[in-house]
Amino acid sequence: MKGKITAVIQARLGSTRLPGKTMMMLEDEPLLGHLAKRIRAAHNVNDIIIATTVEKRDDAIVEFAVNNNLKYYRGSEDDVLDRFYNTCVEFDVDTIVRVTPDCPLLDPRIVDLVVSKYMEGNYDYVSNVIIPTFPDGLDTEVFSFHSLEKAWHEAELLSEREHVTAYIVKHPDKFSMFNVKRDGEDLAWMRWTVDTPKDFEFIKEIFSNISNKNGIFFSEDVIDVLNKKPELLEINTDIQRNEGYLKSLKKDQEHFGRKFKEGNGV
Repeated sequence: MKGKITAVIQARLGSTRLPGKTMMMLEDEPLLGHLAKRIRAAHNVNDIIIATTVEKRDDAIVEFAVNNNLKYYRGSEDDVLDRFYNTCVEFDVDTIVRVTPDCPLLDPRIVDLVVSKYMEGNYDYVSNVIIPTFPDGLDTEVFSFHSLEKAWHEAELLSEREHVTAYIVKHPDKFSMFNVKRDGEDLAWMRWTVDTPKDFEFIKEIFSNISNKNGIFFSEDVIDVLNKKPELLEINTDIQRNEGYLKSLKKDQEHFGRKFKEGNGV
């Protein structure tokens, strides 16, 4: 079923690599605010919901949601898949656009492109990250509630519970998928996301060099800045893409390694 299209923003303040990043101020607005503004500029998205946690520290996110007329749901901090699923159940979501506040440069045109590809085809899941060709920080995933529900029932690994779509992407035998590639040069090596202090420094430099201060600017505008000031790319190029997910995979190995040894009496 491809009905109303809802962006679900998973947001919390308990990040280990950059605590509180979701509400870090950038040009007089928190990162979460920049993302919400960009999602609202996407023509193919009908609604926005913030999926945050029941932790006391995330009261600030709820306050932001209330002050900005945004819907919200509070759930598990660690089982993000469960939080995401129950958010969609609570608000009867049909088609989900998954985005995160660590992408304050998210391009609404790219969001519209990925949503359009999903709507045009008979897909369960469409994204631009299965084989990334866009800069890290323009990540957009679109999928059906049915796919989310199947993942919620079947996902068992820690990495599959901490990362909402990990189970879906790992099972092309169970889900029909499409990967949106960037026209032209592969820019997957660029890092436009915010996960470390270096990332935040990079984003601040981009914003300070953008001429279009009053409206929504796009990825082409960011590329123009980087063409003029290529030295900015050196700020955070040493950070590995998907570092958080790779850490989750390592926890999978440690967890199941212990279980195996315990089961064999070692």
